[in-house]
Order: sequence, then C-alpha cells, then structure tokens
Amino acid sequence: MKIGLVRRGFSRTGGAESYLKRLGRALSDAGHQLTLFATEEWPAAEWPYGKLVRFKENSPLGFANAVAAARHSVEILFSLERILDCDCYRAGDGVHRVWLEKREAFEPKWRKSLRFMNGKHNELVELEQGLLGEKKANRVITNSEMIKRQIISEFNYPQTHISVIYNGIADTHFKKKPGSRWDHRYDWGLTDLDIGILFAGTGWERKGLRFAIDAVLKMNNRHIKLLVAGEGKKPPFTPKSIRFLGPVEDMHSLSVAADIFVLPTLYDPFSNACLEALAAGVPVITTVNNGFSEIIEPGVHGEILKDPEDVPALVDAITRWTTLSQKPEIRAACAERGHEYTIERNVADTLKVLEQIYQEKYAPQPAVPEAVSGETAQK
Repeated sequence: MKIGLVRRGFSRTGGAESYLKRLGRALSDAGHQLTLFATEEWPAAEWPYGKLVRFKENSPLGFANAVAAARHSVEILFSLERILDCDCYRAGDGVHRVWLEKREAFEPKWRKSLRFMNGKHNELVELEQGLLGEKKANRVITNSEMIKRQIISEFNYPQTHISVIYNGIADTHFKKKPGSRWDHRYDWGLTDLDIGILFAGTGWERKGLRFAIDAVLKMNNRHIKLLVAGEGKKPPFTPKSIRFLGPVEDMHSLSVAADIFVLPTLYDPFSNACLEALAAGVPVITTVNNGFSEIIEPGVHGEILKDPEDVPALVDAITRWTTLSQKPEIRAACAERGHEYTIERNVADTLKVLEQIYQEKYAPQPAVPEAVSGETAQK
C-alpha cells in the first residue's frame, strides 16, 4: 500500500509523534510505501521510514489545504490531524468542540470571548465538522469509547465506521531500570516517610493541576510531596511540598518512585501518562473525563472521580490510596493491567483497519453476470 500519514507540528516528547514513528516502522517493515505529510518542524532524521513532505503552512486550515493538494500521490490517507478529507482519521485529540464546551465551564467570561476570536479554534471546529459531520473521513479510529460516543452524539457519524483502539506504550516502559524502587525514590528526592504523588502532562489547565494542588494543600500533611512533570504556567506561590520538575525523559524511573499518580483532568481522550504510571505499578486516581479510566477497575487499580472540581473527593481518594499503594499486590495488579496495552498491540490493530480500507477501496469487485435473453434461456 502507498500510505500517506499526516501530522501537523512536532514535539520530541509528544505521544502522537512517538506513536506515529512506531506505526511508521511497523508499516515500513511490512513492505508498505510511506509518505509523511508534516510541517517544517518535523526533523528529517525523525522519519527514516519513507518520504517526508514538509509544508510551510502551519495554521490548521492552511496545512489541510496543502495536504489536500498533495494527497494524489498516495492510495490511503491516514491522518492524525483534522484536515479536509481522508480515508481514516485518528481522533487522538478527541472532539474539539466538546473540549471547548467543557473548558468554558471552568474559565471566566472574558476568556470565552477571546477564544471565539481565535482563528485556530474556529478552523479546527470547521475542519472537524467536515471530517465527521459531513462524513469526509471514511473511517475513524478513537482511543476510547468515550470519544466514540461523543463523535456519534455530536455528528451522527455511523458507529459501524468507528474502531476503538486503546493507546499502547513501548516495551521500554516495561523494562526494569538498574536499582531498587528505593534507589529511584532517593534519586527523585523522596524519603522513606514521603508519599510521592505524581502529576504529569502538558496543558495543565486541561489536566486539572490546580485541583491536585488544592487537594495537597488541604491535606496539610508534611509527608505528602506532589511531583509535577511537564511544562505549563506555574502558580505564583507554591509550598516546598510541590516540586515542578519540567520535562522528564525518564518517566519510568519517576513513576516507579511515586506512590500514586493523580490526574483530575477536565478532558483527556486517553492519557498516556496514566498508562505509563499504571504499567510501572502505580495506582491512578483520575476522572470519568479521561478515556483511560475505561481500562481500570476502581478499588483495584486506582479510583475514578465523577467531578474533577470535587477537591474533597480527591482528598479522600488520595488519603485512601496512601495506604493501599504500599501493598505489593496492588502494585502487581496495576503493572499487570498496564502491560496488556502495548504499542505493538495498538499498531497491529491499526494496520488491520488500514488493510480493510485498502481492500474496500481497491479490491476488484466481482463481475455482475449479464442478463440472460429469453432466446438463450429457451435453448
């Protein structure tokens, strides 16, 4: 197959980029011819799996138009971005207009008015409407049932054309690093008496960092240490019990060191950070707004909160799991569940969808027999 893959922008620590490169390697190893349509940020060295076509246009609509003009060179167009049309769209970022609605409930009115003047948001909503509302995406892959339901509800998109393929993580996250868990805790500044609560991700507003901070402050426990990995706007004043680590490359070591992973998110199609923590044996406290919550069992692998803004409920959950997280059987159950969701499994399921699209699009149709004349019938 001649497959075109689409990704606007580039981040060395981005989950979508990591997924795309592993998918590219698998497709290339299977003998398919690949073209990556990207923006100029994508380094040539980061795409050794085929042709790389980079466009100067960086706005959502400008980039979509550039991809549309070049798509004739491929047989199957598989997009991780909202573009004009494609054979398969992976809605890894969820439904943009649903996120905007959720965000509106937690922000002041003046920010709402500014957002609707933002051309980027308007373009994303317009492109999303074309792909899903006008059915210009022939097939859709979502990374959770939550996003599948939203696409059906918001756009009346046919559910038979949606495949749910949960995220997967690389086997490097499963390999034990040298040293014991206590060695890793020492490396990250945690003592034997500390309770290490880990929060990780970009887009701190969306992922509910302020609720995690409020919960830790309300607990008023000097042994509680909140470790924040990733980039975002720091609050003006935070106590020493809250440490901002910046971007972290060795998330596995940090996860192993932690006692609990907390993500009181407003909207997350499926948090890779939660899955990485789970695979490291760390129970996860998150919300129903996180597609990841579909793969865990409350009370066994962590807790699922109904409302990210319910700080008292978050405090109760952290208090409860401070004790539970110390049990070896709990960490073992978390690791076992996390290990079920590998990138290899994800890529294999994605390849099946692309092969099905190719067969439907290009496989020769059986010949329709000609009508038999009356004279021939009599003979």
